[in-house]
Amino acid sequence: MDSADIRSRWLDFFESKNSLKLSHTVVPSASLIASDPNLLLVNAGMVPFKPFFLGEVKPPYKRATSVQKCVRTLDIDEVGKTTRHASFFQMCGNFSFGDYFKEGAIALAWELLTKSTSDGGYGFSEDKLWVTVYEDDDEAADIWHKQVGVPKNRIQRRGMADNFWSMGVPGPCGPCSEIYFDRGSAYGKEGGPIADEDRYLEIWNLVFMQNIRGEGGDKNSFPIVGELPAKNIDTGLGLERTAALLQGVENIYEIDTTKIILDKASVLTKVKYGKDEKSDVALRVVADHARTAMMLIGDGVTPGNEGRGYVLRRMMRRTIRNMRLLGSQDLVISELIKSSIQAMGPQYPELISGSQRILAIAEAEEETFTQTLKSGTSIFDIAATQLKSEKSKSLSADTVFKLHDTYGFPFDLTLEMAREQGL
Repeated sequence: MDSADIRSRWLDFFESKNSLKLSHTVVPSASLIASDPNLLLVNAGMVPFKPFFLGEVKPPYKRATSVQKCVRTLDIDEVGKTTRHASFFQMCGNFSFGDYFKEGAIALAWELLTKSTSDGGYGFSEDKLWVTVYEDDDEAADIWHKQVGVPKNRIQRRGMADNFWSMGVPGPCGPCSEIYFDRGSAYGKEGGPIADEDRYLEIWNLVFMQNIRGEGGDKNSFPIVGELPAKNIDTGLGLERTAALLQGVENIYEIDTTKIILDKASVLTKVKYGKDEKSDVALRVVADHARTAMMLIGDGVTPGNEGRGYVLRRMMRRTIRNMRLLGSQDLVISELIKSSIQAMGPQYPELISGSQRILAIAEAEEETFTQTLKSGTSIFDIAATQLKSEKSKSLSADTVFKLHDTYGFPFDLTLEMAREQGL
């Protein structure tokens, strides 16, 4: 089942094809450029609906569904090193604004996941699915067991860090229930999601949005300062993770919309994916970052030194540098962007119509950075060689400043290169 099919089945099901006859309004993905002053970029499917949850704006519908483009950069340094992290993803969501609550959300999720593919569902085997609930959410646990029929031994309770969702900043929040797929003993030990989240892969998060998060705290504990005006539902199913399971591949880097970019990087560098872990990491970084950069430019972000412009610039520079580490000395961004548009264009036709503008911005940034990279890398290599001969582990502040001030070499790239050299 390709990604476009997963997307269309989602929207069709919530628009009109669920047995509860709960029709949802299909809402197109919002731009990645967040209107929320607390966010640089849209990082969750519920972000465009935040004013509705807070009661600041009356929603024009009681129920909605969307497939939202999202970018998260908090774990950018982990992208490529693991096959679980990605900077761009699509979040399939269904939302209820004071309409159905836990019972409806749970029933809808179970129906779509387990309904046969011939009937428009995803066809997951019921006995492969596990669920988690917030530690004191007896209501959700009872619905899963008594109404849906999930055995008690496949329902696990977890604390705030895992099963109480927030955006990471003040705003709507609430307890959640997550659905996991058991990939089997080849992927880890038994015991459910609590025991092994490599074997038990999270595919859907049902958030019972009823509280307001205040300032301070962290993911393990944060202040709850009130109740929302109504009890709402915000769910999110990761399209890419679901695609990996339904396409029978190992991870999100091998699904249809990512593999096409990774394969292009392999062709351009003549480095085969799967032969060497170090080169595999670099290829995954390229595949992820090239697509994210293309999506950001498509939504109107341009490279810069601040805010979302710097996020884009950093993505592009990491892409270009990793291509050079893989052996490519040519200007390659154009080919990678074209493959990214080919991968995502069927779902977002505006990328195809805007391809010339996207390519022009990407190519201009590559030409500028290529010169910076040549000059800065030479200075860095000389300094690193000298440090190693002196058996020193610290790059001097003067060298870092010279790279930045004289050659425009970004601090984060200098730090990344230093880590690679063991400095």
